[in-house]
Amino acid sequence: MAHDGSGVHGTVAAGFEGVREEFAAVLGEQRVAPEAQLVVHRDGRRVVDLWAGPGTTADTLTAVYSITKGAAHLVVALLVQDGVLDLDREVAAYWPEFGAEGKGRLTLRELLAHRAGLVGVDGGFTAAELADDRLIAARLAGQRPFWEPGTAYGYHAFVIGALTGEVVRRVTGRSIQEVFEERIRAPYGLDFHLGLPEALEPRYAEVLPMLPTPEEAERLAADAVAPDSITGIAFNLNAPGPQDMVAFVNTRAVRALGPTSSGGVGTARGVAGMYAAAISAVGGRAPLLKPETVAEFSRVHSRGTDLVIGQQDVFGLGFEELSGRFRALGPTAFGHSGATGSLALADPDSGLAYAYTRRRFGLPSGYGAGPENHRLITAAVRAAGGR
Repeated sequence: MAHDGSGVHGTVAAGFEGVREEFAAVLGEQRVAPEAQLVVHRDGRRVVDLWAGPGTTADTLTAVYSITKGAAHLVVALLVQDGVLDLDREVAAYWPEFGAEGKGRLTLRELLAHRAGLVGVDGGFTAAELADDRLIAARLAGQRPFWEPGTAYGYHAFVIGALTGEVVRRVTGRSIQEVFEERIRAPYGLDFHLGLPEALEPRYAEVLPMLPTPEEAERLAADAVAPDSITGIAFNLNAPGPQDMVAFVNTRAVRALGPTSSGGVGTARGVAGMYAAAISAVGGRAPLLKPETVAEFSRVHSRGTDLVIGQQDVFGLGFEELSGRFRALGPTAFGHSGATGSLALADPDSGLAYAYTRRRFGLPSGYGAGPENHRLITAAVRAAGGR
């Protein structure tokens, strides 16, 4: 382990020193230490392994929020690749109850592209429901959509994993969490869990809330979302009790069940290792995904104004399309961000797998990768001799 006096710990391979310098620089510019980890693989080999912040080590486990969606949809991609799932088959053909309230013609492809219009439920989810994909799916099956399915796009923040997961369960008899464990996590020894074993709880470090200045707090209050808006429904603000994204993931029941939209727990090593296995030969195994599968799932399927987020966004199938946002990445890069500003991805063009995890919320927060990812990704791709 190396420590250079900047507060950054860990190691980098020869040629990747610039990534360490950029990591130290972006953390040094934060008003509050973000307690972060950064891991990069190139062609299946770990070349960056860094961490910083009070109480954070390379082995610190923390909640990764929507980075979990990447794990869930890697499972879906494998099942499509295997021929077990058909992207252009109606969801209701796999899950008949889903066809209620005019949802019968929606395809799996449209669902994965966040086009179902099923971003939440009337009256909101209870805390117990939000922790359990099976309970979420049961509520959603009979729910009327909030726009005509297939005609528009909006981020299904807390529910997309439960929806696609129920399709997986109906076809395989196994949950996404079980398939992920058997086909991805256990074979590669990944420190990334959709359902954290109780024995690993001592390594879990709680997610920390943002600490806004008075001016930032005033702006956040002014930007408060109406609970009965599409945005409010998607983020469960229409539920009867208070909604606290920090308290949610810091609850043992959520970590134990590992809801696939938001409840995964891991280290940057574990998350980056997953994306490395997706595109590179690791441990004598062929890449999990074939190039044609990567091309299909990374291809743009939804572009325009996101009805939930209210801004321009782009999505592939289950994964965020990233090359438009991060110019250093190739056209088939795919991955997913997390609410604290974290981001994880694979970039077949450069052979890189990347994971940046944060324990503390920052500003802007609540959706999308933190702005520092631009600099970190650019440094990593430059070190790899890429774009």
